[in-house]
Amino acid sequence: MAVYTHVPAEEIDAFLTRYDAGRLVSAKGIAEGVENSNYLLETTGADGAGQSGSHRYILTLYEKRVDEADLPFFMDLLDHLGARGCLVPRFIADREGNRLQQLGGRPACLIEFLTGISVTEPTPDQARAAGAALGELHKAAEGFAGKRRNALDLAGWHDLAAKCGDDFDVIAPGLKARVAQELSYLDVHWPGDLARSVIHADLFPDNVLMLGDAVTGLIDFYFSCTDIRAYDLAVTHSAWCFSNDGATFFADRAAAMGAGYAATHGLTDAERAAFPILCRGAALRFLLTRAYDWINTPADALVTRKDPLAFQRRLDFYASADPAVLLGA
Repeated sequence: MAVYTHVPAEEIDAFLTRYDAGRLVSAKGIAEGVENSNYLLETTGADGAGQSGSHRYILTLYEKRVDEADLPFFMDLLDHLGARGCLVPRFIADREGNRLQQLGGRPACLIEFLTGISVTEPTPDQARAAGAALGELHKAAEGFAGKRRNALDLAGWHDLAAKCGDDFDVIAPGLKARVAQELSYLDVHWPGDLARSVIHADLFPDNVLMLGDAVTGLIDFYFSCTDIRAYDLAVTHSAWCFSNDGATFFADRAAAMGAGYAATHGLTDAERAAFPILCRGAALRFLLTRAYDWINTPADALVTRKDPLAFQRRLDFYASADPAVLLGA
């Protein structure tokens, strides 16, 4: 989440008149993340369920990286998951039944606010809960008819690397060559015969809401797509099982995450055998998107740029790790 498009409070208040959401009390831009413009809204009056009092919502304006044509996929996916018990935020319809609007020259949606906080230094118990929640999501996603190509698959990684070009070495000397080496490796070794499904594809700690060791919400599904199911666990592993700078791997978190996922879904033998390669792909994916954003983020955007080298360190770890350590023997 971030703020690229600035919307005056008066316009947000007028926007809310389309809904049974009350009048605007406050609107605060949310700086975390890099994809869309997001505001935390507090309103007063009745919400969509007819409950009075103070209420909170997320207002999201979709920036260029999110294709407006993909929004029905995300909406239908969250409806599907929510109906099967997943703790996901619903898109709120206005009085005419519309969920998609226009605001500030951007497609916009009003989204349910879920309670909980995002942890910055997960404990093993919290990693276990996240793994279990991901397994529950994968079970709930069974039978979902929607499909969306992963634009950040292996072919997409090649495209991003080409766009970054020589600017890689502005971030760190030798980074361009390291990325090229890894792409060549994954071109040969990327698995093509594993089970595919709808995946979240971005389940970082800031996209998991928790109270203590309990998950209260899974949010930010704007990278969700159809891809290798076990790759989703690899993405989550790369996000939860290292220090923020990528220099330290926490084997206790990794084993707990593996146990949590096994309790609700689990990996096949083939998925477990391919897991180190999937982790290398996950690390490269975030190295590349962070590098691209580092190079191209506007100087005046209210957004926190994230260090690409934190994922180079993860990548280097995965390239030499004992596979048995990654999820516990």
